[in-house]
Amino acid sequence: VVPTATGTSPDEILLTALALALAEWRRGRRRGAPGAGPVLLDVEGHGRGDDDGAELSRTVGWFTTMHPLRLDPGVRWHEVRGGAPAAGEALRRVSGQIRAVPAKGAGYGLLRHLNPRTADLLAGGAGPQIGFNYLGRVRTDHSAGAADWGAAPEDVRIAPTDPELPFAHSLEANAVTHDRPSGPELTVTWTWPGGLFDETEVESLTDLWFEALDALTRYSTAHAAPADGAPRSLTTSDLSLADLDQDEIDELEADLADLEDLT
Repeated sequence: VVPTATGTSPDEILLTALALALAEWRRGRRRGAPGAGPVLLDVEGHGRGDDDGAELSRTVGWFTTMHPLRLDPGVRWHEVRGGAPAAGEALRRVSGQIRAVPAKGAGYGLLRHLNPRTADLLAGGAGPQIGFNYLGRVRTDHSAGAADWGAAPEDVRIAPTDPELPFAHSLEANAVTHDRPSGPELTVTWTWPGGLFDETEVESLTDLWFEALDALTRYSTAHAAPADGAPRSLTTSDLSLADLDQDEIDELEADLADLEDLT
């Protein structure tokens, strides 16, 4: 529902909701901390479908990528609850920030570790404490009624963490959507060092994340572009040739709407 109505991808929706949830979770854990503001994540990808011109037709497997990503929804938690219009603003902002990353961050590892002109500079930046990986949507239908030809059913599982392996982040989320006969089912696996958080704390973050996803779903149903083909709101990534931020784009769209009303 949300991708179709808003023109966004599943990972953009998940990351918008996660950014909102993390800001509110941070406020709850640290009394007096702001309930909004940017969050810093390490985002992992599979390295395919980045439209970078690489010829991958004779390859198998994933080309794992990881890059830091700073996300700022620009709204507070109470403004998005229940699917208020601010939820759409948060989604537009975050999707624009994600799409602004060249090649989905595929070149970050080269700049961080192999390029002598940039390695030291990037090494001096803040290290994300949260890791996020969306494995995508996989088909799980093994029934005899499935098509004779098509993508093979997949059984994607999050491998358990080796207890001897150091943690790369204080908290990591691995998400995957299983396309089951009853409908798509989102599964999230959290990992963290036992000395940093207890299960109740992580459950509270998960609850906030799914509450934010519910708000985005409600927004897309009530306020997003209707099914009759009306245009959706633009983001900064839609206007790559114009040096405009999201506030300026929103203002121009509002002015255009006023002109259309007058005519």
